[in-house]
Formats: sequence, structure tokens, C-alpha cells
Amino acid sequence: MTFDYDLFVIGAGPGGLAAAKQAASYGIRVAIADKEGIGGTCVNRGCVPKKLIVYAADFALQNKIARSYGWSECQTYFDWTLFIKSVYQYIDTINQSYFQQLQKAGIEIISEHATFIDAHTINIGGRKVTADKILIAVGGQTIKPNIPGIEYAITSRAMFQLPYLPKRLAIIGGGYIGVEFSSMMHAFGCQVTLIEKEEMILSGFDNDIRSAVQQALSKRGIKLLTNTTVKKIKYSEECLLLSITSESREIVAADTILVATGYTPNTKTLGLENAGVELGEHGAIKVDEYSRTNQENIFAVGDCTSRLQLSPVAQAEGIAFANTIFGNKPQKLNYDYVPSAVFCRPEVASVGMTEAKAREKFGESVKCYHTQFQPLLHQLSKQDKQAAIKLVVNGDSEEVLGAHMVGENAADIIQILGVAIRKGITKQELDETIGIHPTVGEEFLSLN
Repeated sequence: MTFDYDLFVIGAGPGGLAAAKQAASYGIRVAIADKEGIGGTCVNRGCVPKKLIVYAADFALQNKIARSYGWSECQTYFDWTLFIKSVYQYIDTINQSYFQQLQKAGIEIISEHATFIDAHTINIGGRKVTADKILIAVGGQTIKPNIPGIEYAITSRAMFQLPYLPKRLAIIGGGYIGVEFSSMMHAFGCQVTLIEKEEMILSGFDNDIRSAVQQALSKRGIKLLTNTTVKKIKYSEECLLLSITSESREIVAADTILVATGYTPNTKTLGLENAGVELGEHGAIKVDEYSRTNQENIFAVGDCTSRLQLSPVAQAEGIAFANTIFGNKPQKLNYDYVPSAVFCRPEVASVGMTEAKAREKFGESVKCYHTQFQPLLHQLSKQDKQAAIKLVVNGDSEEVLGAHMVGENAADIIQILGVAIRKGITKQELDETIGIHPTVGEEFLSLN
């Protein structure tokens, strides 16, 4: 059978873009379709604009310690509208760059929603196209809990489109999105209340790290309500009112409510049943170690599967898929040492096993090296800003199993340390490494 394309990619986020470009480098006919434009969530309404907001908020935090470094106080004003306009102008340049890269690679770009007719046939804007291989890379979408009045709350997507900064912001969910926005918006002067159902924020991270960042955010003035759930949201002319279940059973007033309770695979409107593609829990596409679904010619990468929900992971999966299928170079990913970060202030980063996961596998042989200290940056100010670092080690082999950090430049330090951990570095080898003084990273080389 003759097909219109050798590969048809549904979704132009990090995974889809990487797969399309890598596949095209092998000389095949590729098309990519995405109704919402090129770049996906990460570029358009996620990682990139969020990190730019983090940088904007950092200026406010730095101003608070500037006097300790000899700078005189001066009046400043933050223009949210002007800033967001600049953010989207930059995003437009990224979109244009991607568009040019795809065109140069000979990839057809289709700005339409794609649905399956059968395993080889796609309905795209009312016309049928066929493809030998099809890759699904549609990502995920935010979900809202089933709470009365939840329609008055917004998701992270709308946070980038706020016409003005709210005076009072309530955030439901203490995962990385909720924590990051709590940090940023508080720096801009918003009164922030973060509501988390568990005892500590940032589920999935090492408990010592979770505790350290929770204390740090509280010291900054962010109100943290843990072991707390929202029963209902009520609209009034003056504000939104959240009824919560906790020891205090108080009412939380807010001008804006952000729901940050997680993502679900964005698979409902693809017509996957027409292609016989098997789904797992929460609508995630089931795939094998080479990203192949139960249909031999259909593959999936990124957040629409049940694997790690991180943009670099989706990108790596897309490249591995193309190398395996079109480059005759079978490639599968190792997910054991994928670093992750939370861009709040203080910054959080982690790679490898938490202490709890290590003890599950290695039992009492696990050793942990942990310290907290005041970074040099804050020694001249009166603020108590503690950094925390932790190494999880297999006591029998001395191999480092995990590294975790709260503090300045945590993401950069941890991702570089992750290379060494992935290669099996031992605690002794870290101890024998000479660091750069004075830096925060050198503390990992002298933990007792």
C-alpha cells in the first residue's frame, strides 16, 4: 500500500518536534499536526514563560537584600502587563524558529486537530490522509477536582493571561506548579495561600527536602495550609471564598484561585478507539520500552503516556523513537536518573533515589549525608536563608544513589551531579574531588 506520509506526528510539543526532525534526517516524508501551534505546553504556556516569570520575581527578592550590599533604597514599580507582553513576544520568536526548522527539514506543518479513522488513516480538518507510521505526542491537560464552585478557579494556563496581578491568590495543590506560582506571585506582592491535602508539599521529593522548602516558604510569608482540602468555592461581589476542611476550618478569601492538582493525558478527542489503541489508567496510552502501542505502526511519547511528565524526557523519547524505527538504531531510555527541579525560591532539585525509595530497595545499609547552612549570598543580610543538601548512599558499595538540594542554583548543580551518579560515582570519589571555593556546590564534596 502507498501512504501519503512515512510518518505522521500528532502534537507539536517537545516530543513531537524532536521525533519529526530526527525522522526527517533519515530522508523520510514527515507531517506534523497541532491545532494549538508549535512548541506545545512547555514553550507556549509552561516551562518557558514560567521561568521568565521566575526571573522577574527574582528582581523583587534581590531588591530586599540590595541594601546589605551597599545599594540605597529606591522606589520601584512592576508593570505586569508590559512584562507579559515581552514574554509573548519572545515566545513568538521561538515559534518562528521552530517553524523555520521544520520547513528547512522538509516537514509539512498542519495547523488542524487530528483524529484517527483507522490505524493508518487520519482525519485532519475534514480530509483524509494516510501514514505508514503514526506518532502520538499530544501531551497532557490540567484537571480540576470535583468541588462545588470550581468553575470560578483557573488553571496554570490562564495564569499567563492574567490582565493584572491579584491582591490575594489562593492555590489548590502543593505540587511543583502550585509551589512555583506561590513563590513567584508572593515576590510580586500578592498575598498567597497554598492549600495542600498532604502533611507536606512536593509529594515525590525526599522528605528532608520537602520539609526544608516548606519551612523556607513559610518564613517568606506564604501561608501554607497542609492536611487541608477545599470543600467548596463561593462567589461574592467582593471576592471568592474557599471553605476548607482542616483543624481551623477557616474561610479563605481570594481574588484569584489557581487549581494545580495535576495533569491527565490529552487523549480523549483523538478517536483512539477507531485505531484500536489500548489505554491504561487515566487515559494514558500504553506503550512498550520502544514507545510502541499495541498497534504495530502506532507509537506514543511524552505526557500522553504513563511515564515521566517532563519536557526533556518527551524530547528524548521522540529522538529514541525516530532512531529505532527509521535509523535502524534501537534505543530505549533509562528513567532511573532523570533530574527534576522546582523553580521556586529557594530552588529545589533532585536526581536519583529519595531516602525512602533507597531504604525500600537496600534496607538498613542505606546511609544519608545531610546538612543545612547559610549561603554566602545571605551572610550580609539579616534574613535567615538556609540551603539544604542531601546524599543518599548505598552503605555496602558506597555508590551514591541520589542527590537532593534546596538553595541557590540547585537545578544546575544537581543536573551536573546527575551525570556522575548515573555513571556510578561513590561517596569516596566525591570526597576526593576538589571543589571551587566559595560556591554552594562544593558542599556536596565535603559532606560528613
